[in-house]
Amino acid sequence: MTLLWNPQQPSPMPYHRYRPFQERVRVPVADGRDWPAARIERAPLWVPVDLRDGNQALAEPMDTPRKRRFFDLLVRLGFKEIEVGYPSASRTDFDFVRHLVTSGAVPGDVTPVVFTPARRDLIDRTFEAVEGMERAVVHLYIATSPVWREVVLRRGRAEVWRTVREAAAHMARRAGDAPGIRFQFSPETYNLTEPDFVLELCDGLSELWDASPDRPVTHNLPATVEIATPNVYADQIEYAHRHLARRDSVILSVHPHNDRGTGVACAELAVLAGAQRVEGCLFGNGERTGNVDLVTLALNLFAQGVDPMVDLGDIDAVRETVEECNRLPVHPRHPYAGELVHTAFSGTHQDAIGKGFEEHARRAAESGVPEARAPWSVPYLPVDPADLGRTYEAVIRVNSQSGKGGSAYLMRTHHDVDLPERMRPEFARLVQEVTDASGREAVPKELYDLFRTAYLSEGTGGEVRLDSWSVHEEAPGRHRFVCTLRTADRSGDHEGTGSGPLTAFADALAGAGHATEILEVTGSGPYRFAECRVNGAAAVWGAAEDPSPLAASVGAVLSAVNRAALR
Repeated sequence: MTLLWNPQQPSPMPYHRYRPFQERVRVPVADGRDWPAARIERAPLWVPVDLRDGNQALAEPMDTPRKRRFFDLLVRLGFKEIEVGYPSASRTDFDFVRHLVTSGAVPGDVTPVVFTPARRDLIDRTFEAVEGMERAVVHLYIATSPVWREVVLRRGRAEVWRTVREAAAHMARRAGDAPGIRFQFSPETYNLTEPDFVLELCDGLSELWDASPDRPVTHNLPATVEIATPNVYADQIEYAHRHLARRDSVILSVHPHNDRGTGVACAELAVLAGAQRVEGCLFGNGERTGNVDLVTLALNLFAQGVDPMVDLGDIDAVRETVEECNRLPVHPRHPYAGELVHTAFSGTHQDAIGKGFEEHARRAAESGVPEARAPWSVPYLPVDPADLGRTYEAVIRVNSQSGKGGSAYLMRTHHDVDLPERMRPEFARLVQEVTDASGREAVPKELYDLFRTAYLSEGTGGEVRLDSWSVHEEAPGRHRFVCTLRTADRSGDHEGTGSGPLTAFADALAGAGHATEILEVTGSGPYRFAECRVNGAAAVWGAAEDPSPLAASVGAVLSAVNRAALR
């Protein structure tokens, strides 16, 4: 049915070639979903897989020095379980795991994870790599979904289970009684695998490995290739959470990918559904569209007032290290870490952020709490950039899309020039003329140079110049202003009287042919701003700088007179 408000037409794309998830896998829904009403109140165990899963997706895989630098970063950030390699896949991976053993690089509270397929010879190679480690998780995987079984493995369910059982038994023999070795199993392509088969495999391994609360088994259930909306994955995880045997002896883990662009949502909903552990990469590196991004996940919790349990307080240093090790850039709009994510160009955004900063400072002062510790509530900034090691310098930047708030904010924060509220639209129009002409942003120095040329110079070097002046209070409430005014073609002495020095100056200007109505004079520090109506025309602003407040005010009025003459 065509809707009047939606004129979209059928596309020529061959969408009929693809099947919806419900035709590919049965997704049993537990009696009454619990996950939609759940909240994440504690960070799961984060497990970065950059050194294995992320590394195998790089055009230039990391060598040992780059891997070591990445590993040291992960340790400094506070990750306590780190996948360090696929020792049977390459000499480089094997050598790096041995380097960790022989160099003593692994702290006492960090557990390395190594990855192996379900093959006896590759399992042996994996155990050779970790020999001498005080603790390790050996991670066994095999693809389990129908399409992988039929196309890739060419084995039925019984044959897959036999392969897994034999591999798991061999791992148990190799580990022996070593208390530091634990086991992990991943039914790869879990999200396309029959639920009963997943339970058969996982429960069988929990029994074979004798899972117990003091030596739990990790069952990792990957969304190897995303196939559905995140709520479907949540249903799958909640079903496993409720039905896995020896549940108190199982660490339920997830490993979402980002093929549909919803990896973060899948991970978050999976944690709501019972997952206790999340595998991913920093900034979402990985095959195809990448693994789930652990940085975004952790900082999403942080922004909700939940301790992320990792230290991302210097996000730029983290990003730079990851970029150098991966030799891949992080997108400038990447959540939290991108170069531009805390930057506003839009005028309405800038105005809201600037007012938000002012209100935050006011509330902090009222409560007697330092601004860096006060509750955060600033429009358009979900977290305080300073909490991630960022300065406020790049929060507001000005281009042709910007408005009065952005220019005013940069003038105040970079040059201590606090433009009056009613003056800001006028200055913003001048800025926009410049940025429209150049097609680029205006940096703070350029804004000040424009302000100096358009306002300050008109007070000292405009068409009308004040060569000399003095003011005297002849009686209470009566001032006399005496001056010499010079234009391009003449010079003359003038005087005026008024209730104050500035009204007396306006009277003198009127005598020189510049009828001036002073609407407002304001400012602080060395800067004064004057809004004037000259010869009955529309009001215009002037500005001046002088250590003397009176001299600056006189200069601001003269600046307005000269700016009016330019219209």
